[in-house]
Amino acid sequence: AHRLKGTHRFALTGTPIENSLRDLWSIAQFVLPGYLGNRNDFGERFEKPLSAAQPPSGVKERLHRRLRPVILRRLKTEVARDLPDKIEQVVYCDLKSSQQEVYEKPLRESKQSILDAEGGRQRMLALTALLRLRQTCCDLRLLGLPDITDEDASIKADLLSELLDEAVEGGHRVLVFSQFVEMLQLLVPQLAAKQVEFCYLDGQTKNRGEVVNRFQENEIPVFLISLKAGGVGLNLTGADTVIHVDPWWNPAVEAQATDRAHRIGQENVVTSYKLITRNTVEEKILSLQNKKRKMMGSLLAGSGEAG
Repeated sequence: AHRLKGTHRFALTGTPIENSLRDLWSIAQFVLPGYLGNRNDFGERFEKPLSAAQPPSGVKERLHRRLRPVILRRLKTEVARDLPDKIEQVVYCDLKSSQQEVYEKPLRESKQSILDAEGGRQRMLALTALLRLRQTCCDLRLLGLPDITDEDASIKADLLSELLDEAVEGGHRVLVFSQFVEMLQLLVPQLAAKQVEFCYLDGQTKNRGEVVNRFQENEIPVFLISLKAGGVGLNLTGADTVIHVDPWWNPAVEAQATDRAHRIGQENVVTSYKLITRNTVEEKILSLQNKKRKMMGSLLAGSGEAG
């Protein structure tokens, strides 16, 4: 991309900060090479200080002043003024005793193994432990453990069943997002048993367009969607309720998924639910999301305005 020749360069993005502040540097480096310094300088001057628990005073303000003249920001509320409201709600729940028991074991074991490891192995062990903890929060059946009954497997499956029942009875149509394809597949027999019609989309779906059109053009109440496969690029304004079964580190990814329903063409208020288990890694993820969201808001505030 940097080798492309042109008199002027523009970058268009809905998520200027997706994973870290380095995303901003990358965009600026394409549009105005050197404007924010080289990658290492940017990391030392801005990325590292602003990633600290207590960022040094003035650093955020310096970066904001640097960015403001070169960014034109338009929010959806400014562009689509007639768009109905979006209501976001965190729904907390407590792990079942069976889940809590499984959760505590890898938590204890991983701490020591990570401390004993070095370099890349330490990072790999940490990521593996986090994955296992997140799966435990969703459903024990994701771990492939023996002798797990449906009743003991998941508090979220129970809660999700209640939310879907209420939504369907109320005439709402629901998008259900999860990063774990296996979690979505566990919901399929539950919906079938209740004779609730649904659509399904994950990375293996070949006829994406047909599936989307089927949902949009019919009164099918539920659409099960993999966050990675269906979080962007789909118009699903037939739904007015969104449920995120599990949180992801990046709030922009979840926001994009919710906006499959909350976009031009939507006529109803969109309600988004996020299922979070208390006293688990999911609360840490939620805290990180809020930190990233606040960072992006403060850095981009007022961009493109006069004065």
